[in-house]
Amino acid sequence: MTELRSLLALLPRPVRTLPADLAVVLIFVALTNVAVLAPVISETSLRIPLGLVFVLFIPGYAFIAALFPEEGDSPTDTDSDTDTDSDSDSEAAPDSTWGSETDWGSSSSSTADDNTDETGLLQHGLGRSGIDGIERVALSFGLSIAITPLLGLILNFTPWGIRLVPIMITVSLFTVLATVIAAVRRWNLPADQRFRVPYKSWYATGRSELLEPDSRGDALLNILLIASILLAAGSVTFAVMVPPDGEQFSAVYILSEDDDGEYVADNYPTEFTQGESEELVVGVDNNEHRTVDYSVVLVEQQVSQDGNETVVDEQRELERFETQLAHNETWHHSHDVEPTMTGEDIRLVWLLYPDDIPEDVSMETTDYHVHLWVDVEE
Repeated sequence: MTELRSLLALLPRPVRTLPADLAVVLIFVALTNVAVLAPVISETSLRIPLGLVFVLFIPGYAFIAALFPEEGDSPTDTDSDTDTDSDSDSEAAPDSTWGSETDWGSSSSSTADDNTDETGLLQHGLGRSGIDGIERVALSFGLSIAITPLLGLILNFTPWGIRLVPIMITVSLFTVLATVIAAVRRWNLPADQRFRVPYKSWYATGRSELLEPDSRGDALLNILLIASILLAAGSVTFAVMVPPDGEQFSAVYILSEDDDGEYVADNYPTEFTQGESEELVVGVDNNEHRTVDYSVVLVEQQVSQDGNETVVDEQRELERFETQLAHNETWHHSHDVEPTMTGEDIRLVWLLYPDDIPEDVSMETTDYHVHLWVDVEE
């Protein structure tokens, strides 16, 4: 303990005298940035609970701390003070012995008491200094929900845009700046007027309620309460840390390049000359919730119509492509397409195979494929 105090004495005075709740805010900002931006830790589920608290509570709490550095009076204390003042006034009122004057006096005093009560309510209700703990927590949630989108809107008009790193930096800088202002404003107040989080009283009250119950019934209720809290916290943590996988699927599609160099799902080449090629882009999306080795097989087919059924008369393989994608990753591959068959209504098919390729590559052996009808002249 002595060594710890010696180490704390080496810190600068502003750090040593920083209020505990504001120190927790700064520590939480640092932990959230590490959980979200650090290379290895950002891949874990730790970023989810920290990020939620960071976005929904921390900025608003720092802002409220900067606006209201003083200790607040709760409305219940105000009501009790008003009742006490009213009682003392009624006890101090002198008795009157004159009949008619008593009636007039009582009427006048009643009117004066009403005015006094209304003035007292205004002074205690509307003019009370600061805010209490419940109001501070509620406003912290509300202002955080308002501040974070507003900062994102401002970022939208900057070159950085609404992306993860700019948002984290902006919200962190805002929170740190508000925390510094809150600390300075508290230091400028007398010690007995500064806002403090009553950790010690909370601990003493909780310890007496849990460890020193008045009866066995209270002890049993305490045990049930603790078990309920642990169960609820565990359920929420599990739901956040292990979200459901949802639908699992892959996707394959073809794109072309427009005049601006952007990939679009339009303006595909449909007229080919044998021996000449056209550039196309094949795209693959992985939504399998795992890393997948993909193979894309490009084939050309001559087909005929048998009633309502399309029959493949001849098929030739043109190219194969391979890639590995993590979950929620996309791959675009530009390649030259050169059909070898000639005639009208030649079907070019891109077949997508997750994991393994069967010996018979066709539209019947995979769930993922995309095709393009072209005419090829000799």
